[in-house]
Amino acid sequence: MDTEEFQIWSRRAADWGVAYRDTLRERPVRPSTRPGEIAARIASSAPEQAEPMETIFADFERDIVPGMTHWQHPRFFAYFPANAAPVSVVAEYLVSAMAAQCMLWQTSPAATELEIRVIDWLRQALGLPDGFSGVIQDSASSATLSAVLVMRERALDWAGNRAGLSGQPRLRIYCSDQVHTSIDRAIWVSGIGEENLVRVPTGGRWRSMQPAALEAAIEADRAAGFLPAGIIASVGGTSVGGTDDIAAVAAIAGRHDLYLHVDAAWAGSAMICPEFRHFWAGVEAADSVVFNPHKWLGAQFDCSIHFVRDPESLVRTLAIKPEYLKTHGKDGVVNFSEWTVPLGRRFRALKLWFLLRAHGLEGLRAMIRDHVRWSENLAARLAGQPGIEIVTEPMLSLFSFRHQAGDETRNDEHNLALVSAINDDGRIYLTQTRVDGRVAIRFHAGQFEATEADVDMAFDVITEIAGRMTGQGGQWN
Repeated sequence: MDTEEFQIWSRRAADWGVAYRDTLRERPVRPSTRPGEIAARIASSAPEQAEPMETIFADFERDIVPGMTHWQHPRFFAYFPANAAPVSVVAEYLVSAMAAQCMLWQTSPAATELEIRVIDWLRQALGLPDGFSGVIQDSASSATLSAVLVMRERALDWAGNRAGLSGQPRLRIYCSDQVHTSIDRAIWVSGIGEENLVRVPTGGRWRSMQPAALEAAIEADRAAGFLPAGIIASVGGTSVGGTDDIAAVAAIAGRHDLYLHVDAAWAGSAMICPEFRHFWAGVEAADSVVFNPHKWLGAQFDCSIHFVRDPESLVRTLAIKPEYLKTHGKDGVVNFSEWTVPLGRRFRALKLWFLLRAHGLEGLRAMIRDHVRWSENLAARLAGQPGIEIVTEPMLSLFSFRHQAGDETRNDEHNLALVSAINDDGRIYLTQTRVDGRVAIRFHAGQFEATEADVDMAFDVITEIAGRMTGQGGQWN
């Protein structure tokens, strides 16, 4: 591709992206394809000779786009969003064009220094104290793995990387049953092992770790010869928003000299609104915190902020400094590859810089407040409909509900069929979970360009399809 073609196709791609976003409401949120259907349209081996871009682009539009789930659709109410505000997309065009490898200060000084600055912008926006610095990770999974590795090294007096875990005391990590499965993976990958992840009982409206049970588990493990290493607390668990009492957990971590990591991957974005910060009161005592601007703030994936109170512990755990990666003749530089598991790093700070400047904190706060209010209103409306039970009340903009089948023994089967029917309909997209062993349907408002009308449509679709499935003929009032 020469310069002229590069210009033509760059413009074509940008124009396509604008048209795509403008027509999302006309598309089903999720495709109605069968497994293998897309693969059958793709050649079984790579071409030997170059093909024209016109052909490639036409195949993309014909074969690929119809098989995509549209994560930027305003009625994507499943999982949590992977938002990409248009200004973030523009920034990513520039990042892709430069294609910088930002592993060291010297490999892109502006990338490193911008990352330091935007992380501090976000620290201030979230109300975290001056003592926190941080790094942009690809995802909360990587941030949590890094935190678990620090827990491991700190508990073993920094001998784990050197000597391995053989012959060492069995380490223990504590969390609730509401945490994301990325915690399980971090325990696997770190070598600590699933059997040493202690699930602490939860209770109350927010399904919080019970402080007395947590402390009892730590003391029992010590008495049994285990080595407690750290605690992972949750603010806004993936299933239904499980949220721990961070202040109480931090006090226990302090008494037992344990590292505390707070996973606020989705809900952390809401802390730019001061009125929501009660959900993580006490967070200033944590050793590390993660939240994902790529979920609710509008930064294109991947973009996860990993705050740490003591970066030296993180660097001591992860840094390897061969001669070819040293920055000579420069004092006081930060090499973020020493703060992460991967050595290679993308220029993730640029989209945050564009996003925060283009929308301002007040613009982002308004969006989050709208999502919370719309979700609360939807939950209240659904609660007033016959046969619908609100299973978990809204935690910010996430709640769960269940529709009664008439026969209690069929409720799980009925609700799985209901969520499938809703998603096959195509107008909205929801996901299911289990609450106390029973199926419930999750609703989450968080898509960057959603409107109140989009959330109102969720009410229409849910009640219409539930009514049809139970023979009530249609939408309720």
